[in-house]
Amino acid sequence: MPFYHALGTIPPKRHTQFEKPDGGFYYEQLFGTIGFDGMSSLLYHLQRPTMVKADLGSVDMTPKISINRNILSRKLIGFDLPPADDYLDSRTPLMVNHQTIIGLAAPRQSMTGYFYKNADADELLFIHQGSGRLRTLLGTIPFGYGDYLVIPRGMIYQIEFDSAQNRILYVESGSPIYTPKRYRNFFGQLQEHAPFCERDIRRPQELETHDETGDFIIKIKKQGTLHALVYATHPFDVIGWDGYNFPYAFSIFNFEPITGRIHQPPPVHQTFQTDAFVVCSFCPRLYDYHPKAIPAPYNHSNIDSDEVIYYVDGDFMSRNDIAAGHLTLHPGGIPHGPHPGAMERSIGKTETREYAVMVDTFQPLTLTEQAMQLDDGKYFRSWL
Repeated sequence: MPFYHALGTIPPKRHTQFEKPDGGFYYEQLFGTIGFDGMSSLLYHLQRPTMVKADLGSVDMTPKISINRNILSRKLIGFDLPPADDYLDSRTPLMVNHQTIIGLAAPRQSMTGYFYKNADADELLFIHQGSGRLRTLLGTIPFGYGDYLVIPRGMIYQIEFDSAQNRILYVESGSPIYTPKRYRNFFGQLQEHAPFCERDIRRPQELETHDETGDFIIKIKKQGTLHALVYATHPFDVIGWDGYNFPYAFSIFNFEPITGRIHQPPPVHQTFQTDAFVVCSFCPRLYDYHPKAIPAPYNHSNIDSDEVIYYVDGDFMSRNDIAAGHLTLHPGGIPHGPHPGAMERSIGKTETREYAVMVDTFQPLTLTEQAMQLDDGKYFRSWL
């Protein structure tokens, strides 16, 4: 997110001596992306953040592919995914390509005994059920139902849940996750026509600073492999930081829909962008007000994109037999549109109360073995 934030204590000038009150120095770390060209923050640690004591081994996290070249529309029953105690164990990849992983998670327990860092990808978590706190070395962000959590690659974090009932849609992105460019001015500020603004962005607060030595396990995902390293100091030992590269939260309930006289195309719902996909938020909104308007979307061909929609709440007006937690895939190469009767039902309606998250990828998605276990097997026939 391209705006400045700071927490804790920092020196008046970067890259200069920053002395501790009782002697010695704090240790500066540049936390940046895209080499030295992307967004970055400067962190100040009590101890050197480089002290590795041991390597506990690694686990291959490569998704097991079931269908490599899919042409059929699919519906996955997301709530059929069985819960798991551990957060990382619960994360289940369902649709993947070389830049993107889309999956679901149903963790029952908070992350304890280890910290996590994804060195491969930015992460976008959508909280469908549950609440808690995202704890990071840059501060804590409380979250709840309807929140997007954007976690830049390389961010060390833990998640604390308030209960055992948690459902999360997650997306791993090989390219950085940004707000849509067309909503930002030359300086990066969200403009007046944007469907949300900086006031809606919840930044890290309550900076934790632990001055502890011992054995601290950080599980690091790199090149599709989960490594477990033991560090000599607590990773949350930052006493201050400032910059532009940090995690943040945005609630789908703060997205302000853009409407018009006739049906608006999906880009008006766009919430995030990357080089590999876009994310849109479908929210309650007034329908089109042309006297001959058809509120339901028109049939359209996915030529350049695979369209994934995760259904959150409400009655999704263009679909039949859709419930919360369902996940549909409309692949590139074939047209799709409203289900039989949906167009006719929409005429004369004045509003919709739906909530859904859409991910449109620019490269085809493959389906994992876990995805096929959730597939209803008949969705592609539902337009007959």
